[in-house]
Amino acid sequence: MSKPPENPADPFKKALAEATKTMARDRDLTVTYSVDPPGLTRDGMRLPQVTRRMTRDEVLLARGTADAFALRRRYHDEAVAARYAPTGQMARDIFDAMETARVEAMGARDMPGTATNIDAKIAHEADRKGYGQIRKAEDAPLAVAAGYLVRHMATGRDLPPAAANVMDLWRDRIAIGDLETLDDQAAFARMARQMIRDLGFGDQLGEDPDQEDPGDDAPDEAEQDDQEPDSSADQDGADDEPDDAAPERGQEEQQDAGQAQVSMEDSDEQLEGEEAELPEGEAPNEPPPPPTHSDADPNYAVFTTRFDEEIHAEELAEPAELERLRAYLDQQLEPLKGAVSRLANKLQRRLQAQQSRSWEFDLEEGILDAGRLARVVANPTTPLSFKIEHDTEFRDTCVTLLLDNSGSMRGRPISIAAICADVLARTLERCQVKVEILGFTTRAWKGGQSREAWLSEGRKAQPGRLNDLRHIIYKGGDTPWRRARPNLGLMMKEGLLKENIDGEALEWAHRRLTARPEARKILMVISDGAPVDDSTLSVNPANYLEKHLRDVIAMVERRRACELIAIGIGHDVTRYYQRAVTITDVEQLAGAMTEQLASLFEADPRKRARALGMRKTG
Repeated sequence: MSKPPENPADPFKKALAEATKTMARDRDLTVTYSVDPPGLTRDGMRLPQVTRRMTRDEVLLARGTADAFALRRRYHDEAVAARYAPTGQMARDIFDAMETARVEAMGARDMPGTATNIDAKIAHEADRKGYGQIRKAEDAPLAVAAGYLVRHMATGRDLPPAAANVMDLWRDRIAIGDLETLDDQAAFARMARQMIRDLGFGDQLGEDPDQEDPGDDAPDEAEQDDQEPDSSADQDGADDEPDDAAPERGQEEQQDAGQAQVSMEDSDEQLEGEEAELPEGEAPNEPPPPPTHSDADPNYAVFTTRFDEEIHAEELAEPAELERLRAYLDQQLEPLKGAVSRLANKLQRRLQAQQSRSWEFDLEEGILDAGRLARVVANPTTPLSFKIEHDTEFRDTCVTLLLDNSGSMRGRPISIAAICADVLARTLERCQVKVEILGFTTRAWKGGQSREAWLSEGRKAQPGRLNDLRHIIYKGGDTPWRRARPNLGLMMKEGLLKENIDGEALEWAHRRLTARPEARKILMVISDGAPVDDSTLSVNPANYLEKHLRDVIAMVERRRACELIAIGIGHDVTRYYQRAVTITDVEQLAGAMTEQLASLFEADPRKRARALGMRKTG
């Protein structure tokens, strides 16, 4: 029996893994190579695959990714990062990008060879996401630009052209602080938070971590209180008050020089005793308002979120049950597979046409254009025409399909929606387009545990949304289609489909999609009606959920962080969405989904605008 030939890439992969462990100072680190997206976990890292051909781009990308992960493992402290990390999504993205740039800059200083490798990784990512073609700062990711600027200033190295383009678009608007703090992660984090505040995202920082826990400073403050005279006690005649009463006084607020300090006691004591007099024009400090439940409408209320859940499909059924449900789904839709597959192939051809090469004509040099030789024959004084073949720019893209999982979709509508989502995910994955499939419903009919809590707590008037949300992740954006395929069978599960609260589901899907790294984002909503939840609408205004949906749609379309389109099944969704299609028969769903997605990838912007602007009824 002959021995199989050795993979020529194996020695390189083994050597890179050993070098990475050494650089990370972790001999137990597990290093693997995969076609899945690279990633770093507590126990190991996943690097880009290196094939037998070992092309230059593969080698450089693997080395750059390995160096970046190793430097993060070596110089990054998760506890410090967690302490200073902002709470808002945009602020956190900026914070993380700056921290990544910090550890990579430290590596470039201590191990100069890593700088070249990581430059190759940055160039690959920037080219893949089309950063070189961006012309306006509004289209360039701010977080990425901040990270690039920190790396550039800390290392003094020029960035790859596409990355430099993004950095330059934002450079005049970003004020980087002292970079002498690279070795001190906590000091650097404080500088990053100040920069985020200067950029206008201070409301996303959360509490100041340096003031949350005074720690060892408390005894010093106590000593200072003992040593300094209490001017308010002198003015209010509190010298005669026993020392035991001193801790009962609230925090003193220092006024302008020469004015007295006013002691604020507990509210119950103020009611019993004499009211404290505040200086004219000042009001007592009030607690900060509670966070809003919706970015689109601060007045949108939710009675409780304790019973809401965001859950992966595989957690709602056993693997054997998912396989059985998937088989049932395939059986139900066997007659439709041919038509749906033909539409999917049509979409694939149109997408691949955008990714394939194109020609530029009427040039003075290049390849002779034989199609224009007739002009030369007709008029010998006409110069020869040449052409050049080049790649068409196709920006890195992610598509999110948000499926209505309400009870009214039971039967054929949900079956066709599931199989269409499945086939589109498979088709788009072949074209290197990431796809996320989400569903939304409620955990119970008629309010569930939220309504029970409302009843037991006294039936508060107009409590807001009064049901338990269930947001389902059928397929994550980075999950391969083959792994998520059984999950779509869950839609056939008896009892899954209940009520629908579209506004919160759309806002949830929008948050997930805008957090993705892709340069272009598309959100497609498939629904068969307006939001309906009997429990909520029975104790709130009749248009409560519909108004919130309109507010969320307006916010998404105004922010333009993603392209929003909708398909209504027997329901006129053009009343809500700017780009929408209404179909009267579920059999038309596959064609509508395909045409809408294909129109978004039109090469001609005028054709694309016309296609997206059409509101047609099937």
